Amino acid sequence: MKNLRLHLVTWNVGTASPPPDVTGLLQLSSQGPSMDMYVIGLQEVNSKILNFLSDLAFDDPWSIFFMTVFSPLGYIKLSSIRMQGLLLLVFVKHAHIPFIRDIHTHYTRTGLYGYWGNKGGVTIRMSLYGHTICFMNCHLPAHIENAEQRLDDFEKILEMQQFEDENVPNILDHDILFWFGDLNFRIADYGIHFIRESISNSRYNLLWEKDQLNIAKKKEAFLQEFIEGPLQFKPTYKFDLHSDVYDTRGQKTLFWFNGKKRKPAWTDRILWRVKNLSQHPSEDGDLCEGEQTISVTLNNYISHMSYGISDHKPVTGTFGLQIKPLLSTPLVTLNPEGEWNAARDVLISYSTLSEFPSSTWDWIGLYQVAFRHVNDYVTYTWVKDDEISSSEDVTQVYISADEIPHAGGEFLLCYYSHNLQSIAGISQPFQIQPSRRSVDKEMAQENINGVEKPHSPEPYNEF
Repeated sequence: MKNLRLHLVTWNVGTASPPPDVTGLLQLSSQGPSMDMYVIGLQEVNSKILNFLSDLAFDDPWSIFFMTVFSPLGYIKLSSIRMQGLLLLVFVKHAHIPFIRDIHTHYTRTGLYGYWGNKGGVTIRMSLYGHTICFMNCHLPAHIENAEQRLDDFEKILEMQQFEDENVPNILDHDILFWFGDLNFRIADYGIHFIRESISNSRYNLLWEKDQLNIAKKKEAFLQEFIEGPLQFKPTYKFDLHSDVYDTRGQKTLFWFNGKKRKPAWTDRILWRVKNLSQHPSEDGDLCEGEQTISVTLNNYISHMSYGISDHKPVTGTFGLQIKPLLSTPLVTLNPEGEWNAARDVLISYSTLSEFPSSTWDWIGLYQVAFRHVNDYVTYTWVKDDEISSSEDVTQVYISADEIPHAGGEFLLCYYSHNLQSIAGISQPFQIQPSRRSVDKEMAQENINGVEKPHSPEPYNEF
């Protein structure tokens, strides 16, 4: 079995910009093993028309922020999807990239009778070591009286999202499904004073039975297979900005009179569902009767009270995924040949498995080690156009010396498959030696910096 660690974040950011630090949110300073995958689900990302049009052309500020955090740590943005204020990002360690395939995204609008994307769901699905996994970030309708509408919208999202994989056409067909977001379920029946008193005394269990999602899970058949960790943290909505004080301002109503203050609620949730797997084919095609090939363990389910940029507190879940790999060999293995520098053309050797669906549109990219995403290459070469030799086992392609970075540094190679629309192979990091021109330039700059400027003459003063 392969043990993977997943850290999942859901956060309604209330159109705010990223905070200065997310070390605690992402548990980057924890002493345990590092995460294999991060999944970030945001709601109410700023989607005013000018911001949204800019984000269509360029990465949005939140995506840039998280890529800046993760890329130096050896993670790349595997996939993302944006629907107005809903944003879903998946980051993975380099080592897992060749074993992640069939990546697809989808979205469903439920706002304004399905015509507006302020509410709804976005998903990213993939095959991870041969097992199908789906992440679904939702923003469901607000207000306590809309519990049935929330359930109807969630059912609609499940029904509407269809995938190309004939073996896994629907969301519920995946081996593992994570459902999270601002689900907007409230605490029914109890008044605001009882709720706040229970929270102040950390008696959260008094509120669980009146939580609308807990009530629905007991009644609705399609929810009964979803699992959630215990709500052992304060309700995450609604707070005054930049504080841990619940709503003191009251909502604005007609003619700007203050209405009732919002009752605290666990609106921000993370649930998961594991499909019943009695049989699963291994890589050699054998079926293992009754053998459990995948399981999910919740290690941590908490809110983060120190973040106050919106009226919601972020919630994180840290999971252990125990997976029996159905894939053990990358589809493509590639390596740089010899010493690399910008003085001459360089060679890349690669080999593929027999089942690999190669294409004339495949390419190999040269990346700095801390690259952010698949298009963040320094240069690339077409595997067919730039091929110089090919045998039954190994193919060689070249990159022109003009394309090699003169300054040198640590790099790696990735083989991108056009048919799979994903990276099929990744090399180990390697060094590119700085060119003679780059070294001479650096030495000249050091000499300039090292020369002392002559002292200015003392001003003449005859008195």
